Amino acid sequence: MTVLKSGSLHTVTITGYGSNGEGVARLDDGRVVFVRGAVRDDICQVVITDVRPKSSRAEIKQLIKPSEHRIEPDCSVFQKCGGCDFRHITYEEELRAKLSRINDALRRIGNVSFQLKEIITTGKSDGYRNKAIFHTARCGTQTIIGFYACNSHEVVPITNCLLLCEELNIALKDSWDNPPALGSDIILRKGMKNNSDKHFHVEMDELVFRISKFSFFQVNTDAALLLYQKAREYADLSKSETLLDLYCGVGTLTLFLGRDAGHSIGVESNSGSIDDARNNAKANGLDNVDFICADAADWDVDNIRPDCIVVDPPRSGLSLGVIEKIQKIQPPRIVYISCDPATFARDIRLLDKYEIQKACAIDMFPRTANLECCALLILQVA
Repeated sequence: MTVLKSGSLHTVTITGYGSNGEGVARLDDGRVVFVRGAVRDDICQVVITDVRPKSSRAEIKQLIKPSEHRIEPDCSVFQKCGGCDFRHITYEEELRAKLSRINDALRRIGNVSFQLKEIITTGKSDGYRNKAIFHTARCGTQTIIGFYACNSHEVVPITNCLLLCEELNIALKDSWDNPPALGSDIILRKGMKNNSDKHFHVEMDELVFRISKFSFFQVNTDAALLLYQKAREYADLSKSETLLDLYCGVGTLTLFLGRDAGHSIGVESNSGSIDDARNNAKANGLDNVDFICADAADWDVDNIRPDCIVVDPPRSGLSLGVIEKIQKIQPPRIVYISCDPATFARDIRLLDKYEIQKACAIDMFPRTANLECCALLILQVA
């Protein structure tokens, strides 16, 4: 095998996409190379920019034969800004790529044969974000406001973003007219009147949630509703059953699913989020809900025997302590919501007493490589 060097040129055919949306190809000797801005079925000459033991990175030097899935980007800063990954491909190709990514993870990492066939969309690929964090930098004598460039802390000036809802683009313009102190981040959230507000409110399916400025809430409200409706369908709770929501945050899923249950319990380690969750239960008139301020692996198992557990963990997935606890109490069903296919597939493999019965993907983040999935896991009786 010849030594691969930075700066060397290679002609490749792009066969798929990496987890960050880069094109994937193999060199003549079989080595994998990731090519930013490449599209499946592109034939291109690439220049190697970074050589690593298991894979390398490259940039397109010449596009020899463009893919039929390639389109002209509709954003002037797409090639530089790190906000979007897929403005150069059709939306249909983007959805295909996302399903392929999660199914590949289930097969390779999860070692399961189950394959998702459905990816749910709102039908809206732009103007969906209800939150954005902008950075500031100095350019000559002017303070500029923007997103970081891809794989960099260089600020790319942004005056209007296609992903943002109209309210946030208006707020962004106001920020340019009245820039903050240099080095300050600007947090814009739909429903927050100014950058120093502490809470904002979201209405969803006859429920109202008050959410702290720094608490987690899905950035795409319409897609979040589709996700929660699917989770509610999968949970299929009755008034004789108990729901346990781990990583409950401000109680969105605890309340959204738990209103069907006899008893609903949310567990969250952040005390501020727990305060919001309790206020949200009270505001929505739900008195069958309790919240516990504790790590997801440290709640008391002796007095709780849930019929269904819902988990929506961070990108790192479930901790081993949580997996061990779930395996110990063996709820009949688990509704698993994930934002990372790799850790989701890993956890499916570790939850070896369960099998996927239903699952779908939700395009929570159009024009980016990120996605959400929702799965129903059923306990297998020996």
